[in-house]
Amino acid sequence: MINQIKEGLFISLNAIFANKMRSFLTTLGIVIGVCSVVLMSTAIKGVDNSFQQGISSLGSDVLYIDKFAWFGNEEFWKMRNRPNITFEDYLRFKSLAKLPIAIAPEAITVRNVKFRDRTAESIFITGSTNEFLATTNFTFKSGRFFNEIESDGGRDVAVLGYDIAENLFPNLDPVGMTVKIGGHSYYVIGVLKKQGSTLLGSYNPDKQVYVPIKSLFRHFGLNWRSIIIVVRAPNSQLLEETKIEAEQIMRQIRRLKAYEPANFSINQQEGLTKIYEQTVGVIQIGGLLITGLSLFVGAIGIMNIMFVSVKERTREIGIRKAIGATRKVIMTQFLLEASIISLIGGLIGLFFAIVLSYVVNQFIPTSVQISAVILAIFISFFTGIISGLAPAYTAAKLDPVESLRYE
Repeated sequence: MINQIKEGLFISLNAIFANKMRSFLTTLGIVIGVCSVVLMSTAIKGVDNSFQQGISSLGSDVLYIDKFAWFGNEEFWKMRNRPNITFEDYLRFKSLAKLPIAIAPEAITVRNVKFRDRTAESIFITGSTNEFLATTNFTFKSGRFFNEIESDGGRDVAVLGYDIAENLFPNLDPVGMTVKIGGHSYYVIGVLKKQGSTLLGSYNPDKQVYVPIKSLFRHFGLNWRSIIIVVRAPNSQLLEETKIEAEQIMRQIRRLKAYEPANFSINQQEGLTKIYEQTVGVIQIGGLLITGLSLFVGAIGIMNIMFVSVKERTREIGIRKAIGATRKVIMTQFLLEASIISLIGGLIGLFFAIVLSYVVNQFIPTSVQISAVILAIFISFFTGIISGLAPAYTAAKLDPVESLRYE
């Protein structure tokens, strides 16, 4: 039996290589399908890793008390009419809150950042206090965050995000250098390690600069704008309890009666995660539809070519049956042939997917997974088996006498 299978495999390979162009064109659907599924898998995994890294750098147990709701169906014009959250509100909140392990204000402006002849345009400048570091999971490439003395004194010091440092100081360590932020000189004391996500856009820590909030107010006059109060719970289990306390304190600060709606919002990263998961879900469905359609077209192509092959080799099948080949052996031979054609298409598609993933990685992060490679091989082999069943069965049931007479 093993010898017969070997012989069938040898005949199948000869048939494939005897019709190279036909075999290649037959596999195009499989190539596109496998390339699509692997490329989609690597892109989604890469983006997911980047997103999770970005989220973890901000902290999953953090609340953001803001004038505006980041997610939901609240009308913007109603939120715009809410009173601003002031620095004084932050100080009162900090004095009343018991559960949080860290509380920090956050004010943001957009300015150009310059070093010599290099400029990073429209950069988010975040002003806060020294306690802001404790509300994040930031790690440093070099230097440090500003301390309590620098924070309370509103010193002109800055911490650069990774991308900003790479842009302005491609061959230098920025720590100890002076940059211009909106025309004002700031002494660089730290550079963050790369930790953001491309999906966070301008809110990506890698694309921001952090300065003491009092310095931000002094230079850019933003103390009339609403700020954000960043609150970190002791752990994720106490996040909801911390949120309840935060809402009660804010209502107390705002002197809201029990029946009055809140004129502030408490935002969580959970909303961003839900939007991300919904977006990825839509991409996955679209990718699966493209993959399924490509594989279906490829399977139909293989089936048609195999029927043609059976027709062309009818006499060969009759001879093999006449010298003792069983239906099972003939069926196995044509199934192997269909599977090999499909597998070759799968391997070509896998090669293109890996090459393209490196190209795509220049724009969005990708991550080639062993599981995706195994899945691609399995899909292509399984598609070959399915598409070869009908032709193989047709070949197996041919009458040897009639086959020998076939011209």
